[in-house]
Amino acid sequence: MKPQVGLTGEIYESPTLALEKAVQINEQVMTAILDQAKATQTYWLGLCRSVQDFMAPSLTALGSLRALERDKLKQHPPHNTIGDYLALIQTNLQLGEKGLINGLRAMNAFHVQFMEGVFQSWLNTVFGLEGEDIATFMARQAKVMQLLVHTYPQAIRDIEPEYGLHFDDGGYIKVAETDRFYLYQVLPRHQEVKVREKGKPLLIIPPYVLGANIMAFLPGEDKSFVHCFANHGIPTYIRIVKDIHATPAVQLLTGEEDCLDTRLFCQQVKDRHGKAVTLCGYCQGGFTAVINLLSGELDGLVDALITCVAPMDGTRSKGIGAFLGQLPERFLDEGLAFKTLDNGNQVVHGGLLSWVFKLKNIENENPITAFFRDLKLLEKGRGIGKTAAAINYWLLHDVTDLPVAVAKMSFASYTIPVAADGTLPVQLFDRPLNFKRIKEKGIHWQICFAEKDDLVEKEAALAPLDWVEAEVTMFPKGHVAMATSWSLPTSECSLHSCFMDRRGPVRYQLDLEKAMESAAPTEAAVKPSELAKAANKTSRPKMTAKSSDPTAPVTKPSEPAKPAAKPSKTVVPPATPPVKPDSKG
Repeated sequence: MKPQVGLTGEIYESPTLALEKAVQINEQVMTAILDQAKATQTYWLGLCRSVQDFMAPSLTALGSLRALERDKLKQHPPHNTIGDYLALIQTNLQLGEKGLINGLRAMNAFHVQFMEGVFQSWLNTVFGLEGEDIATFMARQAKVMQLLVHTYPQAIRDIEPEYGLHFDDGGYIKVAETDRFYLYQVLPRHQEVKVREKGKPLLIIPPYVLGANIMAFLPGEDKSFVHCFANHGIPTYIRIVKDIHATPAVQLLTGEEDCLDTRLFCQQVKDRHGKAVTLCGYCQGGFTAVINLLSGELDGLVDALITCVAPMDGTRSKGIGAFLGQLPERFLDEGLAFKTLDNGNQVVHGGLLSWVFKLKNIENENPITAFFRDLKLLEKGRGIGKTAAAINYWLLHDVTDLPVAVAKMSFASYTIPVAADGTLPVQLFDRPLNFKRIKEKGIHWQICFAEKDDLVEKEAALAPLDWVEAEVTMFPKGHVAMATSWSLPTSECSLHSCFMDRRGPVRYQLDLEKAMESAAPTEAAVKPSELAKAANKTSRPKMTAKSSDPTAPVTKPSEPAKPAAKPSKTVVPPATPPVKPDSKG
């Protein structure tokens, strides 16, 4: 007779076997209790740390609010002050409610799953069923908690040598420098690729707050926005802002100085390659690139523009725009984010701005939900990948402060809409900036946006289409996917390929270069009319801004069409099949 392995209601061949099984279960239970104690301690440590880290910027905000209100209390009558503060309290309660409800849902989902696991593992232990016993289950829980709270932060710190731009590794050439910026050429990382010295050059403008490193996410893993251009032989340059805390000139940077330094760099790049520059801006860098171009200072130096997830009219944003709209006007003061450095200069607290982005998406970015989201990923046994570690390194260590003047221009773009005639709410050199100037100068423009971007929504990115023509490309996923997921050459929506009847910015740049060479192979600069004639021979069908598909490859403004005999000044080069880089680039 085969002996049974259970305890309850079973007949054993011998009392000795039953006693051994009871001792074994007792040992498993004691081990499980100890592991549960470890897991519980680590769990509360991690959860409290997550909440503490999330709320840390609020102390800065409270300090700034207190300083500003000292003066505002004297300027506003008491009844207005009471009304404003009641509205602010209501906004805080609404945010707190959203965050708490979604956080408790995430917590409840975890604990329901946890109790199911406890019950099933206990049954497995008592009745000898297949699957994890109680000791194994609790040991796994303790390991996951240890991984999340202690190992994960260390993995994030350890990814630093592989993440971002490291200008001392031989992959970059310092070309120029001003008091505020550096200009570096990005060299191909693939040894078989050579830079086409006579190719059309590209200058990348990274965002201020999010930093330049996100543009070179994981170069060693072939996940890098800037290297995706360079690895196709394109002469690729990137503008790097100097350390704001060590450089007073950056602390006092104005929009005009930003523009003049960009003009200097564009001149240097054009002189090196004999061709006008394509200006490529990511996020806030895209807005900066556009206003610099609209100022007229880059005329003759830049003939093409690429903007990626760039907020062109922030008031159209369903997230940030709506979030700012529900605040009393009294508290829409950029001074709330100011902080004073040791030398007396003021800068804008980048960490506080990042916190505002989290607040407007409090349902998903509250600390409780974020904690259990990370815990769930690690529970699935995926481990700590380089991509996850690099993303978290960027979020935790790469957000920086920014100059007051730059912040004020961005703030204006999110609080004041673009005028009906296309005039932006900011000026440079006391000149009005109007989107229509892009068309007047024959600038080729590609606008890229992300389908699930909750930071710069489609409406904010595509605002210029009301006044000018541009090619539009939609990428799946969120705000940084172009710099992370889709910068990988083998991805389904890689930057150098055509996908979903669209093309990535690298493919756009390659096709633009090819079209320009075909139109006038011996000229350094090509007239828009000549390029139009060459490019339109194989151009794809165009759709109007009123089309039901707002992500059409080419979008025209809602204005009467010109006669067919007169080609548009804004020309989009023809799409060609993706090519694999070879030894000639």
